[in-house]
Amino acid sequence: QIQFEQAKIWRGSNYLIGIPATAIGAIAGAATLATTVGRVWAGVAVLVASALTAIMTTLNLSRHKDEALVAANAYLAVQQDARQFYEIDLHKFAYDEARQTLNELTARAQEVNKSAPLVSKRAYKRAKKNIEDGGQTYEVDEGNGEKQGA
Repeated sequence: QIQFEQAKIWRGSNYLIGIPATAIGAIAGAATLATTVGRVWAGVAVLVASALTAIMTTLNLSRHKDEALVAANAYLAVQQDARQFYEIDLHKFAYDEARQTLNELTARAQEVNKSAPLVSKRAYKRAKKNIEDGGQTYEVDEGNGEKQGA
């Protein structure tokens, strides 16, 4: 859940910087062509658009968003596989088979932990609120009051 929230933050930051950069660049181009008086303002606008574009390139917001989504989906896959193992398969397994499957799920979760990007405090708080508000509660959990998430 935290990685999904972090991806939303990266996506929003990308839009927050990218849309004005594009708009200012377009306005600057039009002003340059329109009048000679507007060329000073057009030059300033081009510099601002260039600065915003440089910030976007340096921060690489789109890549960060993609990394957070990959990690979030990997966590979700482990969560779903663990749920399926617990709800459907566990009662059919002997102890040693169940332990082996649990070890494999644990190893997968640890691999995701190692490769997952760091998250912000804001993403953590948003994810926590979503979980507390029931955003990660599934119908199957209604009977036993368990919540899934983070």
